[in-house]
Amino acid sequence: MFENLELTRMANAMAQQAGARLGVIARNVANADTPGFKAMDLPSFAETYQNSDFAMRATRAEHFDAATDASQPQLQPRRTKGADAPNGNTVSLEQEMVKMADVRQDHEMALAIYRNTTDILRASLGKSR
Repeated sequence: MFENLELTRMANAMAQQAGARLGVIARNVANADTPGFKAMDLPSFAETYQNSDFAMRATRAEHFDAATDASQPQLQPRRTKGADAPNGNTVSLEQEMVKMADVRQDHEMALAIYRNTTDILRASLGKSR
């Protein structure tokens, strides 16, 4: 029931994007000393959400092509701009720490949205925690 609401769907997509972005950041940190490694990042959730086709959803198998799920956009890492170290590496640990803080905030916001939506729905049904 809850997964059919647009707000919970958006919160789920936001949490998934935060997890995927954290994985890219972790890969950057793990390769901070690898010669020639280029730092990567994912687009922000707002950019991903605006560029995706959230309006076209199949409600039944007969609608559109049920094999394609337009509500889950494919996230492609892209290179970030940064100065090259003498060994050709572009990872800045300071920038990665700032990105991790942003990702944590995005993930916590997604969880708060989902939690508050659930509380509102329970209250509307006359149920408490």
